[in-house]
Amino acid sequence: MAEVTSNVEFAHKVHELHEHGHHGGGDSRSEWIEILEAVVLAIVAIATAWAGYQAAKWDAHSAEQYATSMRTSIESQQLAGLAGQEKLYDNIAFNGWIGAQLLGKPEISAFYERRFRPEYAVAFKAWMKLDPIHDPSAPQAPIFMKEYRSAHDEQAKALSEKAKVNFENGVNMRETGDKYVRITVFLAIVLLLTALSQRFKNRGPRIAVVIVAFLLLAVSGYWIATLPMA
Repeated sequence: MAEVTSNVEFAHKVHELHEHGHHGGGDSRSEWIEILEAVVLAIVAIATAWAGYQAAKWDAHSAEQYATSMRTSIESQQLAGLAGQEKLYDNIAFNGWIGAQLLGKPEISAFYERRFRPEYAVAFKAWMKLDPIHDPSAPQAPIFMKEYRSAHDEQAKALSEKAKVNFENGVNMRETGDKYVRITVFLAIVLLLTALSQRFKNRGPRIAVVIVAFLLLAVSGYWIATLPMA
């Protein structure tokens, strides 16, 4: 916003210098040039303020998206860690069950089976229907069954994808803000050319500089019109 303020202040100073340099009458044939210069200065002041406002807004939205992405990513990592602990517990419980089966101790097997997590129990029942003890083609453990799932793992993956989307949105919004900043740079050039045009006493060079300034202003206006607004 400092650049925007400096552009507007510069426009006022140019206008003041222009007034001091043309007091007490002047060439009536150059009045239309002075009017055009005044119009350019007015448009530049408004466009600079608008572009600066939009740049600040997009930067704020970008920072918000980055913060949301970081917060969501942390939540995803926490759930992923919890899912990993649950998978470790499932493997330990299953190994205990297998050991009891091999030792011929059904009571211990039933003990482990009762302590399976509900999500794991569904996969275990589906695995048992395949007669894995006698069928070598059956999956090695319930965790390899399609019925095996982890709600925390699924939530972690969903949050991870959401964090990526938030981060990409933040990048895009930051780029949009940078484009508005670029516009303020072009508007500063327009101000400089307008100030230079007023130093020429010959109308030919003065008109040429004003035309260039007006073209740059038109390009800047096109960018402002085509860029999204915050």
